[in-house]
Amino acid sequence: MILAAILEAETAGARLEQACEVVGLSLRTIERWRKTPEADDGRHGPRRRPHNALTAHEQARVVAVMTSPKYAGVAPKQLVPRLADEGIYLASESTMYRLQRRFELRASKRTTGRTHVTRAATVHRATGPNQVWSWDITYLPTTVRGRFLHLYLAMDVWSRRIVAWRVHERESAELAAEMIRSACEDEGVDSAGLVLHSDNGKAMRGSTMLATLQWLGIVPSFSRPHVSDDNPYSEALFRTLKHAPVYPARFVSVDAACRWVADFVGWYNAQHRHSAIRFVTPNERHFGREKTVLAKRDALYRRARRMKPRRWTRATRNWTPVADVVLHPERPPASAAA
Repeated sequence: MILAAILEAETAGARLEQACEVVGLSLRTIERWRKTPEADDGRHGPRRRPHNALTAHEQARVVAVMTSPKYAGVAPKQLVPRLADEGIYLASESTMYRLQRRFELRASKRTTGRTHVTRAATVHRATGPNQVWSWDITYLPTTVRGRFLHLYLAMDVWSRRIVAWRVHERESAELAAEMIRSACEDEGVDSAGLVLHSDNGKAMRGSTMLATLQWLGIVPSFSRPHVSDDNPYSEALFRTLKHAPVYPARFVSVDAACRWVADFVGWYNAQHRHSAIRFVTPNERHFGREKTVLAKRDALYRRARRMKPRRWTRATRNWTPVADVVLHPERPPASAAA
């Protein structure tokens, strides 16, 4: 009966996948049934409830937290560490995603283009803050069509902390050199031996910029020539910035752009829990507070496992600090990878 209805829908012009969604069956199930149309419906449904499933009360509590004004719109991968920092464990990240799908709580995702990122050959390894910085310049749209502002942004690769930023109306090596020099002074960094990575833009390779780096003792590092996506950390930061929910469509002036960027930098450094560094904030990692934060989370998870051991089929979540961060890691030879 179901196969006949789906065949009738296909004959009328419907797609098989859409017809399967209407009847609540997967595409694979229909394909399997069509191989043996004379067989009976083999669906039995769940034979038993999983022993580690959340109770109705626990599910309601998780849903209430995810839909609360404080956490509405926060993805589970960000919500789980935030709750852990408050000493609260409700459910795992995967469980929260399942509840989001079940109760249709997920907001529509913005479609974004993805490009393949090739890596440069030079390898830089950071084992602590202020060893490797990355910087770049991006455009900020204005209310005047065809006119853009330029956002200069420098970050610490190890901690992901934004260490310097400027908004200007033009792209200039002199302005970039002034930003890096001021950043070293403001951060109290011994610039001798600091690696500064960037792409091959004019502002990055300008004579004033290179002279300033040489005077400060900074080691310049550049992407491969004619490769625009060889600066992954800065590119990822700009992606986060431009996909923020509060990112303006247009900036009316340099002052307005500076105010917005200042708010973003304050949020990013102090509140944003970065997925690549165990969901601690850049400030917590940069200033040596991540071990305390992660140790508290680990203790919370171990305590939750002792209270309900049957709910944990594997080890608790890994909350150990990320040690090293590598800029452009070496890839194994093709023979070794095979």
